[in-house]
Amino acid sequence: MSETETLPLIGQVLRASTVGFVCGTRSQSIEHPAFGAFVRTQPDDLSGLSVIGLIHAISIDDDPLVRQMILANNMNPATIRDQRENRMVPLEISVLNVGYEQNGQIAQALPPRPPLSLDPVYLCDAATVARFTARLDFLRLILSASDVPTEELLAAALKAAARVRPEAERRAFLVEAGRQLAGLLSQDLPRLQYVLRLLTPA
Repeated sequence: MSETETLPLIGQVLRASTVGFVCGTRSQSIEHPAFGAFVRTQPDDLSGLSVIGLIHAISIDDDPLVRQMILANNMNPATIRDQRENRMVPLEISVLNVGYEQNGQIAQALPPRPPLSLDPVYLCDAATVARFTARLDFLRLILSASDVPTEELLAAALKAAARVRPEAERRAFLVEAGRQLAGLLSQDLPRLQYVLRLLTPA
């Protein structure tokens, strides 16, 4: 899609499955991705399959130099800045798949195949997030996911979806999302109450 040319490239796929994928980038690129943000892959093949997901974890690996620096008695700011800006410290971004787009059609379901290694991964623009979250079927995929902070991810994703809407529509969107969650979590009231508290503005 042409809009990805102006959107932040946050990384490239390292490993993937139909449930989710991990993309990698350099650590100084952490300014763009955030927990709960919507992202999408841009395929390099002819399938036109773009996987849409939510960032649920961001991790920064160390290296031998970092370990030595931590043990040093005096770390000066210039050394720390050099380590962060110039060295190839890897950053991994884990994504939960919540849908895909193919031939202009969006589906809120697991993709028919995972993205390929080295496929670029971009942040979704506001229009894509608004269009994708016009329906809330993807909430089921988050609730059924394992090894992710489900409640926090739900709240972060819904807040991100509300922010791309006109201010006058945000409350109505979150109220409707709360209704959907009430139906999905009717048998788990403590969990529902926790998610609703996370959605409530501070």
